[in-house]
Amino acid sequence: MKIPDTYAVIVTAAGRGTRAGGDVPKQWRVLDGRSVIERSIEAFAAFPRIVVTLSPEDMQRGIDELSGPVVLVAGGQTRSESIRAALETLEGSGITHVLIHDGARPLVPSPVISGVVSALQAGAVAAAPALPVTDALWRAEDGRVTGTASREGLFRAQTPQGFRLDAILAAHRSFPEGGADDVELALRAGLPVTVTEGSEDNLKLTWPQDFPRAERILGNTMDIRLGNGFDVHAFTAGDHVWLCGVKIPHDKALLGHSDADVGMHALTDAIYGALAQGDIGRHFPPSDPQWKGAESHIFLRHAVELARSMGFSLSNADVTLICERPKVSPHAGAMQLRLSEITGVDPDRISVKATTSEQLGFTGREEGIASIATATLIRA
Repeated sequence: MKIPDTYAVIVTAAGRGTRAGGDVPKQWRVLDGRSVIERSIEAFAAFPRIVVTLSPEDMQRGIDELSGPVVLVAGGQTRSESIRAALETLEGSGITHVLIHDGARPLVPSPVISGVVSALQAGAVAAAPALPVTDALWRAEDGRVTGTASREGLFRAQTPQGFRLDAILAAHRSFPEGGADDVELALRAGLPVTVTEGSEDNLKLTWPQDFPRAERILGNTMDIRLGNGFDVHAFTAGDHVWLCGVKIPHDKALLGHSDADVGMHALTDAIYGALAQGDIGRHFPPSDPQWKGAESHIFLRHAVELARSMGFSLSNADVTLICERPKVSPHAGAMQLRLSEITGVDPDRISVKATTSEQLGFTGREEGIASIATATLIRA
């Protein structure tokens, strides 16, 4: 959803998180290759203003390691002091609403954030996500159950908790001693709080065992990208063409700055497209003489390696060649194997096929060959 320009988010990360164990505060621990605080900030990348509270001793680390347009604020001795310091920086800035999020909740799903924003846009003074309590509740003492409690109407609180800025700032000023969370202060101040939908994946990292659980959640999060590529090359004088890495005898050749492998070019552009990384021309400019006559497997390998460096693998590819001649079907198996070799993908995940244009258009007049390709990338 589009976030209004008058909305900001505060990500709290000034605590030390000693219960989570480890050699560094939990917000700086690495979770699947990136720090917890980086993941928490990234969840709010659509917000025009992000304020991050850090312990004074972590400020330099924040400057060095946190990228993007974030404002760093030195936190206080308590969570409430840190949040109030961040709220004070927003007063008079044109911000009307603020979301306050625990930096130790790095896996907050987008729908949870959208739910809070939607409630605020609908007129709520305060809104916060929560999950209903579904387990039986006991009271215990000395390791023995002493009684039960009703779970009726009970919810597990989560963040981000959203507020009208002036209202929550006034609540913090009125109750400087703080509370368990910002909703508690809002209730003390008499503010109505709307409950929005939370998520089981919105885990707060508190104990050592929470980190393996977060890793499992990340492992179940799959990012699937689809890309399409299209390429055309005209015929010129020659005695063969290169199609999908296979040299095919023909009474003409394809004209191009490189070897003019129209099928491989289309597939390469499909991969770049799925990555939102432009096309072959961006990475291998035709104005650069070093690529004159280059073999197209260089381009395709680069696209596959770029995908891997971004955490993606090529799941499958489908290439269609459009021409009257040469006949592709006798060579389709060899093309499939060659593309498999270049990409490192099993042959049964690569399709190469051909069609004619029923003698219509430039391909029908045998003026050249066109190709379309689709690539599926997966980051699991």
